[in-house]
Amino acid sequence: MERLPLETQTLYAELLERLSAYEAIRSVGHLPGSYVSKLIKGRRYHYFQYLDVAGKKRQVYLGPQSAALDAFIKQAAQSRDDLAPDTASIHRLASLLRVGGAAVTDTPSAQVVRGLADAGVFRLGAVLVGTHAFTVLGNVLGVRWDGASLRTHHIDLAAHRRLQVAVPTPAADLPDALESLKMGFLPVPGLDPRAPSTSFKVRGQGLRVDLLTPSERHTAQPVHIARFAAAAQPLRFLDYVMEEPVHGALINGGAVLVSVPDPARFAIHKLLVAGERPVVAAAKREKDVWQAAQVLHMLLQDRPGDIARAVEALRDRGKGWAERVSAELSALPEDTAAAISSLLGR
Repeated sequence: MERLPLETQTLYAELLERLSAYEAIRSVGHLPGSYVSKLIKGRRYHYFQYLDVAGKKRQVYLGPQSAALDAFIKQAAQSRDDLAPDTASIHRLASLLRVGGAAVTDTPSAQVVRGLADAGVFRLGAVLVGTHAFTVLGNVLGVRWDGASLRTHHIDLAAHRRLQVAVPTPAADLPDALESLKMGFLPVPGLDPRAPSTSFKVRGQGLRVDLLTPSERHTAQPVHIARFAAAAQPLRFLDYVMEEPVHGALINGGAVLVSVPDPARFAIHKLLVAGERPVVAAAKREKDVWQAAQVLHMLLQDRPGDIARAVEALRDRGKGWAERVSAELSALPEDTAAAISSLLGR
C-alpha cells in the first residue's frame, strides 16, 4: 500500500462534503413534504415538514433565514434536473481523484451501488461491508491498497432488522432497485428451498448482492427486512461492525455517498470473522487477516485512539469476544499484534 498525496486527500475531503450536501438536497427536496417558516422573536426560521413512518407530523430544523438557505430551499424544491451543476462538480472531483491515485471501484459494482443508493438503502440504515467497504476505507484513510486484493463483484450490504429511529423515507425496495438496473439480477435459491433468497446474482457473471443482518439467538434462518422488501442472512458479530458507521465516497466515473464501518471496527471484525472460517475457506481467511493487518497498520500510525475505542467496545461485549481476536493475532505482523495484544490486556 502507499499513502495518497496530500492534494488527493484534500480533494477526497471536498468530494465527501459535496456528496453530503448533494444527498441532503435529494433526500429532503424530493420527500413528500413542504417547507415552512416560523417567526420567533422577530427572526424567521426555516423547517422541512413531513409525516414519519408512524404518520406523525415531524419538522426538520434547517436554520435561520438567510440568502444561502433561501437558495437551498429553492433548489431543493425543484426537479432533479436542477442538480446538474452539482453532479458535474462531483464528476470533476472524481476524475481528479482517479488521476491522483484514489482507489476506483469497478464499473458494474459501482453501477449497482449507485442504484441501491438512489433507492435510499443507505438512508435507511444499510452499511456497505466486505471488500468494497475496504476499498472505500482506503480512500477514507488516505492510502491506496494493493489492487489485486480489491477484485470482487460481491456487494455485501448489512442492515438491522428494524430501524431504531423513524426516518422520513419509509421504504427502499431492494429487489425492485436491482430489477430497474436492467442487468439481469435474479434471486439465488438457498440450501433450503422453502427459505427466501438473501442474495441476487447476474446469471453467468460474478456480480452478486448479498443482504446480511446481525444474528439474534444464533438463528441461521433468513429474516425479512420489511423496509427493503427482501430477506437477509443472519451473521454473528455483524452488529459490532455496524455500530458507528462513517460516510465514504465510492468512486468510479462519478461518486456515490455510502455508509461503511468505522475503520477500527472493520479491522477487528475481520479478525473475528477469520476465526470462524472453516478449513476449506483458507483463502477467505487469509484475505480477512490481510485486510485487518492493513487497516490496523495505518490506524496505529495515524489514529491509535480509534483502535483503543474499538477494542474497548469489543471487551464490553464479553470475554469470549476478546479471546477470539487474541487467537488471530499470531497471523498479524509482530508489531501490530503486540500493539493489539496490549490493548486487549494480554
